[in-house]
Amino acid sequence: METTAPSATSQSNATPPDVVVRGNAREFLQEVVAGKHHLRGDEPTAYGGTDAAPGPYDYLLVALGVCTSMTIGFHARRKQIPLEDITVVLRHSRIHAKDCEECEMKEGMLDRIDVDVQLTGPLTPEQHAKLMEMAGKCPVHRTLKSEIDIRLNQGAAV
Repeated sequence: METTAPSATSQSNATPPDVVVRGNAREFLQEVVAGKHHLRGDEPTAYGGTDAAPGPYDYLLVALGVCTSMTIGFHARRKQIPLEDITVVLRHSRIHAKDCEECEMKEGMLDRIDVDVQLTGPLTPEQHAKLMEMAGKCPVHRTLKSEIDIRLNQGAAV
């Protein structure tokens, strides 16, 4: 009787991956599976893609914007603050480090994400201030501001 080692995804104690991205070497268009959700990623035509889907930085901004909005809304519900709507507008750019007064890095280029949060509803100035404080505490915001350990593994089973 021949036995084979189970793959990483078939082991009963293995955790399935959070996201799987598949593409080919001929184009930028990628197929993405996140749990039961199917997405696509691409690059704009100016960068050689077909602009058939959002690009990587678009998804990064989506993650931050969604998390910011969810965190604000959750806090408002929990504290029964009369918040009606949340709009989060995000922009990504690269700037010279010397142009960033509050940044530690002073040479080269760095990434900047501008996040504009608009809140509607009969909010007191104190409630508005508290919700804006919570905007900076969303988990994705904290992740992006922290040290991140990204481990690139060769040939990981999917």
